[in-house]
Amino acid sequence: MSIGAAGPPLSLSSLSVRLGDHRVLRDVTLAVAPGELLAIAGPNGAGKTTLIRALLGLVPRESGDVSLLGTPVDALSINERARRVSWMPQEEPPGDNVSLLDYVMYGRYPHLPPFTTEGDSERRIAKAALDEVGLGDRWESGAWEISGGERQRLRLARVLAQETPCLLLDEPTAHLDMAHQLEVLDRVRARCHTEGRAAIAALHDLNLAARFADRIAVLQHGRLVAEGPARAVLSPALLQEVWGVVADLREDPRSGVPYLIPRLRTEVPRPRPPAPGLRVHVVAGGGTGTPVLRQLWEEGFTVTCGVVALFDSDHTTAEELGIPVATEVPFAPLSDASRAEERRLLDHADRIVVAPFPVGPGNLANLEDLMPYAGRTPILLLGGGDWSRRDFTGGAAQQLWARLVATGARVVQSPAELLEVLRPAGVLPGRSASAA
Repeated sequence: MSIGAAGPPLSLSSLSVRLGDHRVLRDVTLAVAPGELLAIAGPNGAGKTTLIRALLGLVPRESGDVSLLGTPVDALSINERARRVSWMPQEEPPGDNVSLLDYVMYGRYPHLPPFTTEGDSERRIAKAALDEVGLGDRWESGAWEISGGERQRLRLARVLAQETPCLLLDEPTAHLDMAHQLEVLDRVRARCHTEGRAAIAALHDLNLAARFADRIAVLQHGRLVAEGPARAVLSPALLQEVWGVVADLREDPRSGVPYLIPRLRTEVPRPRPPAPGLRVHVVAGGGTGTPVLRQLWEEGFTVTCGVVALFDSDHTTAEELGIPVATEVPFAPLSDASRAEERRLLDHADRIVVAPFPVGPGNLANLEDLMPYAGRTPILLLGGGDWSRRDFTGGAAQQLWARLVATGARVVQSPAELLEVLRPAGVLPGRSASAA
């Protein structure tokens, strides 16, 4: 079937689906053009999986129409559907411990004439698909012998080997680590943009949807409540209304893509001693600041933190303790907005503590932004650490560290020594103990 067939490759018109007594989809209308990746987002139970199964003709419709490449799905045989659209379900445990190559070969069967077996060309296509998802060297392994994340990539390889004009992917990033999530969605987007395929991917992560999809459609209780480019759809109000989550909206300065940073809910604040008055800002990341943040908080210091990525354990600790924190999106360089918030916190600090965090090009600015404070605000450098293990900037981070030391920053070797240095200065600079 030609990709250029009449009508949108994927089309739903006024679709409603009822499963038992529950109406799962309500009057949904969507169409996906050739070359377009549409992300379907929504909370659990919103109807994302049902929408995908309706496009495949696998669930009965209460009303509305579904078409594949301009043809009603009900008018197509199973084989005809399989030549037009490939499907990656959320879960699909292999029934047998077949080799990875044989599993991917399932995607070639719709293209074979009746009563024939696969030939060398089909095997080449299947092996190329395995290579594409990073499993080419495992083609002889059994499907039961690989991890959950590898099995997810195996399912994608079968979809790619099927070579259909349309792709339907239900939670394609489930079970994958961050690197493979990015890789999988990048490959799907490339198939759409370079080969003119149309794809729908159900995704839970709105920031991934914004980064890779051409449009985002949001379902809530089976209704389509928002649809359009990420810039038009993503908003704190949407996240609050649909997911019940409070968030801040940011923009990636490199790409202009918007992203949302949820504000983590915290437990009832733990009781703590009265603050001694000294305000300490901790520069951290990668979990290196957590022991310091907890110790300073328990001693009663007024603590701030930044810039750290959302979901970094240091960020989680700060949120848990109610510590103000300058936040950045994961795996992104520090933005102007996060650096401005960091400088605001630094401006109010009486002491600055720098944890031995790993430094790469993306967060080198955490050290650069300390230079204006060197010699003005006391800076305490917690350990030097093994720079070969934590400097991923070609030596730039170590040079900045040396400049801080040269301008008066003090190196302390442990959190215990840090507290010994801070305790005598438990009153604000310029104020006497009696005035405090």
